[in-house]
Amino acid sequence: MRNCLICDDHALMRDALAGAVGLSWPDAAVTLAPDFPSAWAAAAAEPRDLILSDLTMPGADPLEGVRRLRALAPDTPVLVVTGNEDDALLLALFDLGIAGFVPKTAKAEVIEAAIRLVLAGERYLPPRLLGLIGGRTHSASTVAVPTARLTGRQAEILERMAAGESNKTIARALDLSPSTVKTHAAAAFAALGAANRTEAVVRARALKLI
Repeated sequence: MRNCLICDDHALMRDALAGAVGLSWPDAAVTLAPDFPSAWAAAAAEPRDLILSDLTMPGADPLEGVRRLRALAPDTPVLVVTGNEDDALLLALFDLGIAGFVPKTAKAEVIEAAIRLVLAGERYLPPRLLGLIGGRTHSASTVAVPTARLTGRQAEILERMAAGESNKTIARALDLSPSTVKTHAAAAFAALGAANRTEAVVRARALKLI
């Protein structure tokens, strides 16, 4: 059974993240932590497959809070779900080896796609953060950007999006439900670090994936 730790000081957000995890792992064991001390204790108590964590919680500042999470569960990917846009903080967290960042405003399907990507051993990095990292002295090889792992179905859907087809039209053409098309598209967006279909198509073409 999969085991996930969700850390957020807002009950509604914890429930929303638990729902997103349930899309990937319907039978997952989910532990909820409302502050950093509780999150540290839960991380140390037993192995986890994934940790989803907010940055601003009682008990520690964001950097120290996440640093201790990483130290207590070094083999567990930590996906940060946050509304924080502090460039210096996000870059410092990236250097700690965070598995990715997802905005709190993201839809459940996008969070699910980011989770799947992280569990595949990749990083989910939004385009803005990729730009910040690219402007530093890191070589391109140090940034594990998941750009070459589109499935055949994802590439097919992006090709149809590039042609201007709507989700409903794509669903009919591929004999899929519109919700399945959305799920594949969200996964493709996450894999490309794209915020929308236009950006995804541009990146996929630049990488010769479609």
